[in-house]
Amino acid sequence: MKAVLCKEYGPPETLVLEDVASPEPGEGQVRIAVKSAAVNFPDVLIIENKYQFKPPLPFSPGGEVAGIVDKVGPGVTTLKEGDRVIGSCGWGGFAEEIVLEAARCTPFPDEMDFTSASAFLMTYGTSHHALKDRAKIQPGETLLVLGAAGGVGLAAVELGKAMGARVIAAASTEDKVQVAKDHGADDGFVYPTGELDRAQQKALSEKIKELTGGQGADVVYDPVGGDYSEPAIRATNWEGRFLVVGFASGPIPKVPLNLALLKGCQIVGVFWGAFTAREPERNKENLAELMAWFKAGKIKPLVSKTYPLSDAASALNDMAARKVKGKIVLVTE
Repeated sequence: MKAVLCKEYGPPETLVLEDVASPEPGEGQVRIAVKSAAVNFPDVLIIENKYQFKPPLPFSPGGEVAGIVDKVGPGVTTLKEGDRVIGSCGWGGFAEEIVLEAARCTPFPDEMDFTSASAFLMTYGTSHHALKDRAKIQPGETLLVLGAAGGVGLAAVELGKAMGARVIAAASTEDKVQVAKDHGADDGFVYPTGELDRAQQKALSEKIKELTGGQGADVVYDPVGGDYSEPAIRATNWEGRFLVVGFASGPIPKVPLNLALLKGCQIVGVFWGAFTAREPERNKENLAELMAWFKAGKIKPLVSKTYPLSDAASALNDMAARKVKGKIVLVTE
């Protein structure tokens, strides 16, 4: 089988496509014939040795795949050959085949194609856990989504609407704001890019307050970090919840904790991967709800572009350059 391999840490151009031996499933495992693999920002970080997980070299990037179970290992009773599944792998997904524990595979409905399936679980799982379990968002509350046209951001926009919130989308360009509005955002605005000076940060806070009638956002969903986090916290409502989702802009912000005191707000971490491992039954319930919402047409991944497996470097460069709207996906056929 063919696999995209990271043999040395570096930019996407250092990746190679090689023939490797097909993996064999062991106890409790299945082998998946991969049809598509989503590209996520952690894939950029992991090949540069900047991610919290550091698999031994060589390895394939790619944290989520969709495909067909083509071989079942001993002891597996929940899956059979021919099942269509989404696989949560962390890494290893940029390949024609992958072996995973059966427990890390989620069947998906016939209404969902392979491309949408590979783009579904990580973004919607993260955003659903963030809004439902961590923020406990309520109908009628105001949700501000930073990076609203990205994978997790756009999922948060759709899920916020499905949960009855008023959603404000913030993104780096007008066309990205429009994408978020097309997916349900009630309002939106463009924020400046790069390092923000104090005047730009103050203007960002004032814009959020303006769009929330002076009250501030009840929930802030922040996968961006950097210079955007503190102004967003300053523009939270009383007893608001600021969700720490990621740091796509690069720097991890250091915020004055007196803001939490003055706002009576919560700064809440979101780590969906750990949640799935620690609370598998609750995660299973969440996934069932997400699949039902997909079948009802309430949510649908935006896959803006697909790439062949051989062009993984271009996909990762587009992700790193913030050129992506929604999700991008590698396909093996």
